[in-house]
Amino acid sequence: MAEDLGTLPLGHALMLLHCGGIKGGLHSHNAPGSQRCLPVGKPGKFPVGTSGEYYRPYPRSYGLWDLTSGGKAGRDRVITCSTGLMDEVEWMHRHPKAEDLRIGLISWAGTYLTFEAYKNTVTANAKSLGRRQIWDLLVSNEHETQAVVKLKSLKGLYLLCEGDGSVCHGQPRTSHHGCFLLQFHRNGKWTLQCIISGRYLESDGTDVFCNSQVLSAYHMWTPRPALHVHVTLYSPIYRTYARADHTVGRIWVDAAVPCMEECGFLLHFQDGCYHLETSTHHFLSHVNRLVSQLSSQTAFHIQVRPRGLVALCDGEGGTLYPQGSHLLLGLGSRPMKGAEWFILQHFPTWVSLRSKARKFISVLYGAEVCATSACLTPMSLFQFECNSESPTLQLRSTNGCYLAQRPNRAVMADGHAVESDTFFRVHWNCGKIILQSSSGRFLSIAPNGLLIANATIPGPNEELAIRFANRPFLVLRGRYGYVGSTSERDLIQCNMDQPDCIQLLPCHQGIYHFQGWIVLVNNIFWHLPPLGKVCPQLLHRTSGEQLAHSAGTQWLLHASRQKWYPTGRQ
Repeated sequence: MAEDLGTLPLGHALMLLHCGGIKGGLHSHNAPGSQRCLPVGKPGKFPVGTSGEYYRPYPRSYGLWDLTSGGKAGRDRVITCSTGLMDEVEWMHRHPKAEDLRIGLISWAGTYLTFEAYKNTVTANAKSLGRRQIWDLLVSNEHETQAVVKLKSLKGLYLLCEGDGSVCHGQPRTSHHGCFLLQFHRNGKWTLQCIISGRYLESDGTDVFCNSQVLSAYHMWTPRPALHVHVTLYSPIYRTYARADHTVGRIWVDAAVPCMEECGFLLHFQDGCYHLETSTHHFLSHVNRLVSQLSSQTAFHIQVRPRGLVALCDGEGGTLYPQGSHLLLGLGSRPMKGAEWFILQHFPTWVSLRSKARKFISVLYGAEVCATSACLTPMSLFQFECNSESPTLQLRSTNGCYLAQRPNRAVMADGHAVESDTFFRVHWNCGKIILQSSSGRFLSIAPNGLLIANATIPGPNEELAIRFANRPFLVLRGRYGYVGSTSERDLIQCNMDQPDCIQLLPCHQGIYHFQGWIVLVNNIFWHLPPLGKVCPQLLHRTSGEQLAHSAGTQWLLHASRQKWYPTGRQ
């Protein structure tokens, strides 16, 4: 590392040292003490080795530093990539989206609470989690062990308990109609007691009703988070994300920004238990180590609370929580109050963008956005936020702010999520994108490298090559379930309860081969039809030899149908 830094300008070398590199940056103990080695706010200047240069405090709220020579301070040499300061001040955790808070409820018989389209009835005969088994949990009052809630389906109707004990699906007639007292039990199960009648919601394995006021095992419901299985685990106590460290086979809860692939986990549901899988397809075990095989030693029970809070337990009194000074994620029996709770969210997509001159778009000088970096750094990563309902996107930098067009046509990384200037219309062109600002002008690279919204007609200078920064694989979910396969049939189906991982093999800029997870077993590839449409009848698998002679497996990041939009709608 020292030899590499010797050829760089001092400012760039210090920036790389301070960040710990792209693989290790943005979490605490890979750069121990770097954020606190200089006392922010004290007057004077601080020498840097024998170079004749020194640090001078820069008068900004985040305590950034000027690197200057000969006593001349200048904004053009501000060092902004500070792990500690960004951890504590700049990066803000986003509240979960509505779809991240939805749940399914499993009865004692292993069937799901389901709303039926026919006569707005409610049953419990579904064996898997689909659209009709997903509910929004609306909380009006919450205490430690209970809450007053309403259950709202994706159809917009509510779970209602009638006076005769029947349960239906409709609009409440009064403010208390449809309200339940939700009680959390130590085994992770829930009970729902009708506020009006005092009767408990129960099922016989097929029908659902509210008849009894005496609590029994038939009234127990197991909550299952209905969000996408590719998730992050955020600790609201430590304000950091879980991160897998495959070099030592551990998981740490120390990442300030979830921009690395190691911060993504697959939460598998199997036989009533959950298995936490890392980006390299290892599983967290009860001995706090990563193992290669799924087993009973990797199975955890889950406790769910409103607002997306979950805790993982081993069923024998142990709970997963961050431990020690390095925040190792491990089983224990005495967590600090609240330390065992994590917020589950869909793993965000982070991308890198490169200009025509093959320079990375990066945030410099606090907020300026330039295309001058030949190396990928944490400040060259952007969270890609979009949805299938709109052709616009937002790009969020690791400094916590969004790219926004400002009045002088410059693009700055100082925007907020609700600003209209942070929304850009995206145009796809063979693996590259063209961004159009709200003013109608296209983003381009100025001669000095600055990113500006200046062009009225897009050309090669406005094209940006896009690449996944934290996606070694895709997990695709459509309207009816996940994309996956079964051992009984050699077809790819789009209504699976559990997904198959699709490994991404980069082909050209923004173009990938889709490689099935099963390739690691018997060298089988997934093959997509030339039109790029995903449907069970057209998908089949083909060998690697056939793949070499076919262009059908090359997919752009943008497919022909928006609901299969790998970047934003996984």
